[in-house]
Amino acid sequence: MKNSKPLSNRIKVTSEVGRLRRLLIHSPDRGLGKVVPSKAQDWLFEDIVHLDTMRRNEYDYYVKLLLYFLDPDKIKGKLSAIDNDNNRSFYKPGVEGYFNSDRVIDLQRLLCEVLEEEVVRTTLIASICGIERCSFQTQQELGTYDSDELAKIFISGSLPDKRMLFAPLPNLIFTRDIGIIINDHILLNKPAKSARTRESLLAQYIFFHHPLFAGYRDKIIEIPNNENHFLLPNDEKISDYNRTTLEGGDVMMVAPRHLLIGCSERTTLYAAQQVMKLLFERNVVDTITIIQIPKKRDYMHIDTVFTQVKKNMWVLLSSLARQGDESKKKDVLHFFAPKAMTEDMKIMQFFKGLEHKPIEIENLEDLLTDISQNDLGAKEQVKFIYSGNNEFPFGEREQWTDSCNLLALKDGVVIGYDRNDKTLEAFREAGFRVIKAADLLEKFEQGELSPDTISDTYIMLPSSELSRARGGSHCMSMPLLRDEL
Repeated sequence: MKNSKPLSNRIKVTSEVGRLRRLLIHSPDRGLGKVVPSKAQDWLFEDIVHLDTMRRNEYDYYVKLLLYFLDPDKIKGKLSAIDNDNNRSFYKPGVEGYFNSDRVIDLQRLLCEVLEEEVVRTTLIASICGIERCSFQTQQELGTYDSDELAKIFISGSLPDKRMLFAPLPNLIFTRDIGIIINDHILLNKPAKSARTRESLLAQYIFFHHPLFAGYRDKIIEIPNNENHFLLPNDEKISDYNRTTLEGGDVMMVAPRHLLIGCSERTTLYAAQQVMKLLFERNVVDTITIIQIPKKRDYMHIDTVFTQVKKNMWVLLSSLARQGDESKKKDVLHFFAPKAMTEDMKIMQFFKGLEHKPIEIENLEDLLTDISQNDLGAKEQVKFIYSGNNEFPFGEREQWTDSCNLLALKDGVVIGYDRNDKTLEAFREAGFRVIKAADLLEKFEQGELSPDTISDTYIMLPSSELSRARGGSHCMSMPLLRDEL
């Protein structure tokens, strides 16, 4: 395998589809099993899930696939032994037998390692107890746990004896939202909802204190608050013109000098402007395109509406893709779209040094075509695969279960959910191999296929429980290193 040599602590992402070499994930933890219906909305989780099914029958396949593509020495020839271990030791940070890869990295492992430093440990315990309003007695009790257990407590909200100290962080499986790599810079995000405050705090401590990021301390970008933020009302539903919130699902590094930022239910225009100012000042990118999408739960981030499949191909929701008058004439479904949807969709492109002269782009397909052809140099015709194969009502139905939310492991090889039948049909029509995760892993084990040579493939991840969380494989990843295209 080509990628079995140890990596240096390199961090760099210049596209959405370059060969993935390193990423952050977080496996479903015991906190997910603590979500109750009465608090699910408050904790920003769409539904309650069956934790053991989510782990064993679904997310474990995600981990195995990632390791086979990114760190095959950890898994090749070992699948049978891994699958026959009822304790799942392979998947548990801090347990003997854990895969412990420096390419597929669980956030919990990094948190455990920074907690080994006494100053970090003390200040983080105090900080979390402060925001969670814990008693001094609880703060002292937390200090008695080792780093492995303390990391689990901070994430799950519960003690080993199953007592709950504070709310779990069920959304931490969506590591995309805590930050994003923009070339060789790290943008730390600001969650829109107070339920994710602890996630943001944990991310700050990890990125500023873990040795993996030691060479990038001066390249960490924190979004400044509005200088009068303390005067704003506490109501999270206030107009977003002065609120500074941004999540990673709304940021895409589509080309070395071009960044997309979505303004959505979770990311405000004010935050997008602040990021643009900082990135242009640091000369990190030359072009930033701001995509305003409807503030609806259906379209929480731009990566729920579209993601890139390969240099010249994208998967997207057609009702938000073609918004111009000429485009609508070609779109037989446009009359099903509510009027507000078309009014709320807007695309503005800004250039470094000419920020005062943005250009408006008529529709999403024009933007994505331009990125493929002019930013990435695609020679082939730019193609689009539509959610639900552009058939009513499957486009909207399957977008709800993340048909547009795919993670590219390399150019043309993506992981997505197995339940979106019409979208899978569209991939087959486009010439893609569509294969179950288990079947592909078996072919890797038998040497029939190789991650290095496989192409044009949609890998189906089991998703009966994962899809309840309203986030796909793109959401469940924070790429740290990709090959340049």
